[in-house]
Amino acid sequence: MSEVRFSESVSALVEDDVLVVNIDNPPVNALSAHVRSGLMAALEHAASLPTIRGVVITGAGSTFIGGADIREFGKPPVAPTLPDVIERIEAFEKPVVAAVNGAALGGGCEVALACHGRIAGEKASFGLPEVKLGLVPGAGGTQRLPRLIGIVAAIDLIGTGRAAKAAEAVTLGLADSVAADPVGAALAFVQEPAAKPLHRTGMIAVPPADAAAVSATEAKVLARARGQAAPAEAVRLVKAAGELDLKQGLTEERATFLRLRDSTESAALRHVFFAERAAGKVEGLDKVSPRRIETVGVVGTGLMGSGIAVSALTSGYRVVALEHTEEAAASGRTRIAETLEKTVRSGRLTAAGRDDCLARLQTTAEAGDLANADLVIEAVFDDLQVKTELFQRLDGIVAPGAILATNTSYLDPDAIAAATADPSRVVGLHFFSPANVMRLVEVVNCAKTTPDALASALAFVKRLGKLPVVSGVTEGFIGNRIFSAYRREAEFMLEDGALPEQIDAALEAYGFPMGIFAVNDMAGLEIAWARRKRQAATRDPAARYVEIADRLCEAGRLGRKSGRGWYAYSDGKRAVDPEVTAVIEAARAVKNITPRDFTADEIVSRLLKAMADEGTALLAEGIAARPSDIDLVMINGYGFPAHKGGPMFTAEQGKDKSHG
Repeated sequence: MSEVRFSESVSALVEDDVLVVNIDNPPVNALSAHVRSGLMAALEHAASLPTIRGVVITGAGSTFIGGADIREFGKPPVAPTLPDVIERIEAFEKPVVAAVNGAALGGGCEVALACHGRIAGEKASFGLPEVKLGLVPGAGGTQRLPRLIGIVAAIDLIGTGRAAKAAEAVTLGLADSVAADPVGAALAFVQEPAAKPLHRTGMIAVPPADAAAVSATEAKVLARARGQAAPAEAVRLVKAAGELDLKQGLTEERATFLRLRDSTESAALRHVFFAERAAGKVEGLDKVSPRRIETVGVVGTGLMGSGIAVSALTSGYRVVALEHTEEAAASGRTRIAETLEKTVRSGRLTAAGRDDCLARLQTTAEAGDLANADLVIEAVFDDLQVKTELFQRLDGIVAPGAILATNTSYLDPDAIAAATADPSRVVGLHFFSPANVMRLVEVVNCAKTTPDALASALAFVKRLGKLPVVSGVTEGFIGNRIFSAYRREAEFMLEDGALPEQIDAALEAYGFPMGIFAVNDMAGLEIAWARRKRQAATRDPAARYVEIADRLCEAGRLGRKSGRGWYAYSDGKRAVDPEVTAVIEAARAVKNITPRDFTADEIVSRLLKAMADEGTALLAEGIAARPSDIDLVMINGYGFPAHKGGPMFTAEQGKDKSHG
């Protein structure tokens, strides 16, 4: 029988008296209005033909259904709604089986849950990641999943938003089996006598759960949530599935979903989601082909260099790591191997994967070994002379088409590029430490960087599984420039009457994992001190300057590694140190400042304003392309809470409120 079309994205064929429905809505088969109406029409068609014994639903390409169409958020609902489609599937009088060929996420997982059977392909995965957008599942996920897999497992999956791969899904009871050909297995499943009576998920009783296990899983989810509302609401709804009937549970879930959808928290997380999609896009680069990169040179194997090497190795590149002596090269190899070993222990890499990485790694003290590198990233001491001399040496070694990248935090990459034979191939790749863990990379588009060198750097960062954000050249790029403004404002408040522990407590209550002074102690105070000394000669004498941090450094208080910085760390734990309070009070006295009290709200709003003001300046100077890029840098590099959307988003919300 020929193909029947039910909408622009839904078609079907009849095989063995079963209607095989195919969803084809690239790129991820999202549940757009035409997908929902097509599914409804396909079900009506199957119901109207007595010869059809059942229905199989599958997805085209590598995804089953990737979730709701987020472009429809905030717009009036278009019938049929997803809950209507799901109710029709579950109540259908003939067997409906999901052949889950790839990812079934969000609404896609909810569609699969409503089917009477689920066959997972080998690449299938099931997840309800709504909490990552500040939401809860809105089409029955919190009510049907616990009926299939129990309350404890459902709290874990829905509360964290993680996905379960095919084998785990079968173990949990979320999928019936795994098959190399899920459609073929689903067709067989429909024909089996066991397919009747139909297993309607919503009619199953929630299995009894151990109260202690429920509490432990709930505590784990809430600890990760750091003040976000959605995970707690998700847990509440899953637990409610054990107490309410399906209709009551669905009503409660829908009301919660709608309430959260209209919240600032969800708006912030959706803003971040779209910001990430936009971040790698650069005007005029869409037609530019990146160069081929297979071998990556890394110069310097300290903490930063070894982290970059690990990222490149685990992403399939060959790596040549250069050090200044054979001994340093050997210890660099050890450091890289130890990091890979840790990745194996945490379950993120197999032992075979580690061996494969080590087979692609060469550590050397011979600069000539970099001759075949397509990209060389320097991670040497942050000193202009050291870096320019290195690049001048590389000019005579690497191929003319190879890209040279500097990982400087504060130096001017244009000055480094100008010293080379071909500045057009120089780009900045500012990784954040530890580079094998942190997602953010600021890709610095220097004055002479060619479009294809920039496109190549972006493609490389994406292949590492990281988030590239393009920055122009300015001291500290986007992140450190905003961080400097943020730190300056925090130090002004110190002089004016606040204490480090008060400022940190206010930031942590707002959602930062650590306050700014605790962060400074962790990073070490000497880097910023060296920079301040470097800038002393050119600083405007009329500008306000706080000397408290300099006094701490002069007293040998360089942070956590020296056992004392803004705090004392006698037993490794952070403790308020009266000596620091005394240094702060003495600095106030020198300037005749009468200290005043600050509320937590005032502390946070002043720091947010300092960040947003600096961000506005970066946009005006053309250093950052869009406000959302700045938000991503602060969230992924500096611990700004994602569920607050970033400093630019927060400032915009504030403006909207004051105008409203």
